[in-house]
Amino acid sequence: MPHEQAPREQIPAAIKIRHTPREPETRSDVGVSVSVEGSGRSLHRLVTVGDSLTHGFQSGAIFNTDISYPAIIAWELGWCARFRHPQYPAFGGIPFNVELHLRELEARFGDDLALWELPGAAFQLHQRLAEAEDWWDNGPGSKLPPRGPINHNLGVYGWDLRDALSRNADNAHEGLRTPDGHHIVPLVRNADQISAGRVLDSARTPGGLPMTPLEAAAALSREGTIETPGEGDGIETLIVALGANNALGSVLGLAVHWSGPGYDNLQQKARYNVWQPEHFAAEWARVIERVRDIRARHVVFATVPHVTIAPVARGVGGKLEKGSRYFRFYTRPWVADADFDPADDPHLTGEEARAIDSVIDDYNDTIVASVKAAREAGRDWRVLDLAGLLDRLASRRYLEDKDVTLPPWWTPYVLPDALRKLKPPPDSHFFSSGPGGMVAGGLFSLDGIHPTTVAYGLMAQEFMRVMEDAGVEFMRGDGVTPRPPGVDVDWDRLIGKDSLISNPPRSLDSDIKLIGWLDERIDILKRLWGGAA
Repeated sequence: MPHEQAPREQIPAAIKIRHTPREPETRSDVGVSVSVEGSGRSLHRLVTVGDSLTHGFQSGAIFNTDISYPAIIAWELGWCARFRHPQYPAFGGIPFNVELHLRELEARFGDDLALWELPGAAFQLHQRLAEAEDWWDNGPGSKLPPRGPINHNLGVYGWDLRDALSRNADNAHEGLRTPDGHHIVPLVRNADQISAGRVLDSARTPGGLPMTPLEAAAALSREGTIETPGEGDGIETLIVALGANNALGSVLGLAVHWSGPGYDNLQQKARYNVWQPEHFAAEWARVIERVRDIRARHVVFATVPHVTIAPVARGVGGKLEKGSRYFRFYTRPWVADADFDPADDPHLTGEEARAIDSVIDDYNDTIVASVKAAREAGRDWRVLDLAGLLDRLASRRYLEDKDVTLPPWWTPYVLPDALRKLKPPPDSHFFSSGPGGMVAGGLFSLDGIHPTTVAYGLMAQEFMRVMEDAGVEFMRGDGVTPRPPGVDVDWDRLIGKDSLISNPPRSLDSDIKLIGWLDERIDILKRLWGGAA
């Protein structure tokens, strides 16, 4: 079914297009030495503020929060029993767990979903979604758990910089990012409010007023150390990973809407999906003001990954030119090159993809500059360049194109031995599997945006390296016995918990046809992931 193509917005003249990729910052201390002072053991060893990557989002849903990258770090710190995080206990979480539902279709229809079976599969999917909608919106899932202490994982999927500054459990549903214009496929209507409520409902002042994630982190930090409650650094390590949702909507919707007036307003910002650098910098400055109020011994900021690498937007039509990083067009992963029609299929152009990456490079320069300024002022703030990590894993952009012009700094990311031994080793392609097991992918889950469990493990490993650089000591499971430096995540544990890696769906190639079939008819991707980043 042809898609009506909306007029394309012109790239604003103020956008500085970069024709060479930004060099990542490989020094967590950005080359500025700081003497860290502090006494006592912080009551909270790890607190995280972020979006879906921090929340633990996978395959279209927030579900397995016990294997988010913060939870993996807490496990390796010997602190997992004390690390508080939200839970989403039924129907594979919210709003829509692609992997769970595809496995249910596999159980009913077998390994090969034929075209004539698509209507029946769609009917079964509709029934299950209706059950999930009722459970979460009207049933037990609509009731938040009893309030306890503030969570340590304060990431909320779909939230951008303004959300982290202004949203809380009580206003999480205000100013929806993506208008809901479809009612054919039932989805959890209150997913934004439910997901945020399970993270933040316990984050309240003594008078009961709701807190934002940054305010909640500050409240935890004021609890102090074990030796001196209420004094000192209440948080040992604070991780802040925000900003991806200030650009990700462009690849989710395959259209670019540049920020303008109202970019910093909860109700008006839904009109935009890529923030111009000056707008991002203004919002980031407000985030930095809030972080300065948090008593954390070490703060680690993550840069924003280049969202155009995510396989939910697959490059087609060949490269823009020989040696270029960019394809002529970017469309859905199930649209083959031979079938792609720019007049009918939703897409980004290569020029738009380059512009999106260029502004993300500006975002990351802003982030790194704020870390440097803080270190020059004596704070132990550090940076983990996630953008550089993903660039070094980009298969189609760098690894598989012999003609691409490689930047001088670029080297392939070396996977841990346990992942290199997998057959095939994980890569950044859209996940594909069949009766013989995994065929390709393994770093991105089935939504084509968020990491698999082993990829969350890679993020955790890189954060742990930065934390060790800062002097953080990792403990054994008893929480008191120090581990030797150079701590690695438990890859055998994570591979076992990664259901896509350890038990790939046997029918995935045919089941993906169903998602494509639904997307062609009712734009299901915009509904599922139009704010789930």
